[in-house]
Amino acid sequence: MCRSIKTLREPFTPQVTDADVEAAALQYVRKISGFRAPAAHNAAAFDAAVAAVAEATRDLLDQLVVRGAGSGTTDRQAAAASS
Repeated sequence: MCRSIKTLREPFTPQVTDADVEAAALQYVRKISGFRAPAAHNAAAFDAAVAAVAEATRDLLDQLVVRGAGSGTTDRQAAAASS
């Protein structure tokens, strides 16, 4: 487990930003690839992996239902529904 990746769901992190998601995705890809920064010939694959992990993370967080969060939705789901 990557120790520097923090939990991004309620109630551990009440306000998750895009920067939080991107940072977690970057740390994950760094851990899996073994590279802190990719060589130029691997940069596109590295960047694509970070984007894919960030998207999957947002999808997961948007779909999670946290028990005890009131009406069965998270603040993030409520905000998405109202916009």
